[in-house]
Amino acid sequence: MNASELRKLFPILDQEINGHPLVYLDSAATSQKPIPVLEAMKAYYEHDNANVHRGVHTLGSRATDAYEGAREKVAAFLNARHTEEIIFTRGTTTAINLVAASYARSVCREGDEIVITPLEHHSNLIPWQQAAKATGATLKYIPLQPDGTIRLEDVEATITPNTKMVAVTYVSNVMAAINPVKEIAAIAHKNGAKILVDGAQSTPHMKVDVQELDCDFYAFSGHKMCAPTGIGCLYGKKELLERMEPVEFGGEMIDHVGLYDSTWKELPWRFEGGTPIIAGAIGLGAAIDFLKDIGMDEIERHEHALAGYAYDRLSAIDGLAVYGPREGRSGLITFNLGDIHPHDVATVLDAEGVAVRAGHHCCQPLMRWLEVTATARASFYLYNTEEDVDRLTAALVKTKEYFGYGIG
Repeated sequence: MNASELRKLFPILDQEINGHPLVYLDSAATSQKPIPVLEAMKAYYEHDNANVHRGVHTLGSRATDAYEGAREKVAAFLNARHTEEIIFTRGTTTAINLVAASYARSVCREGDEIVITPLEHHSNLIPWQQAAKATGATLKYIPLQPDGTIRLEDVEATITPNTKMVAVTYVSNVMAAINPVKEIAAIAHKNGAKILVDGAQSTPHMKVDVQELDCDFYAFSGHKMCAPTGIGCLYGKKELLERMEPVEFGGEMIDHVGLYDSTWKELPWRFEGGTPIIAGAIGLGAAIDFLKDIGMDEIERHEHALAGYAYDRLSAIDGLAVYGPREGRSGLITFNLGDIHPHDVATVLDAEGVAVRAGHHCCQPLMRWLEVTATARASFYLYNTEEDVDRLTAALVKTKEYFGYGIG
């Protein structure tokens, strides 16, 4: 793949920020959108805009075909066994909340355990806190190694026959560590537990096979993988989804409604109450086509090389601390520059046209584990190059000079 050529398909990247060509290094928060995705959504609104599943007119039929076609693309992209195992949601957060509110609360009781890690984004932490409080289950954490990685020995020691649910991120949005979720799933199943994988930071960047991972649930967001905001998916094994009750009620998800009782549609529509995110699903389908044309293996190789290059360049800056492992990491770098506040670092970088994220990254417990209040984060995607890393490095050196007193 040629990242410089791919960049031309992203109109937003062709601009200057504060007099400098934009270097966008915040794709872990949200990716930019390529022309094929923008055109697919524009075509829907201009030619096929209608509600799905409800009408027999031509526009409704075309909209339904496009919407359900997107579901088929997601199922193939994840290698799901059945199309009905794909539930459209607003994103990773909604998908995880659905599992925590429906499945976990139905199987957990006092004395049971829910196991997660300190790496988790708040979206894969707070729902389990609430599920534990509602059911009386105990929330347990798999300990981390000093570099933010997970040892399988610690997984074995934490998950027990009392564990009903395990939830773990595939890729940390702070430490960049790629967790051994396939092995964690095997340990969970050995103990009779089910596992949910937070795929927000993995799905855009590597090939995902839910059957090979043998995860019970898998959640991801479209906006981090070239699709629009407001669309995401929950994959769940069919036999588990069929046991789950909906948590949102209304139109579209019903079969028969009486004055005092109602029944639900079959999978997947029982979990998609109301008018769905039609244009978002179509945009997600177009994004999947775009990524598959490039090749997920190619994208992963490109980002792995770029992350290694960035790790080495940034680690060479005196006074800059990089978090997470050197090897086996995804395409992001989280760092602090001396005692300069990350927001100040990000402000100076923005003045140089370099966009990075600063803050706790929705991982406050992990920040406390790192013994920092916040960090800066540069995250890469298929449109980034080594030249972007060089611009980041030069801007950090300028930041260091500007705040020279901050380097101890």
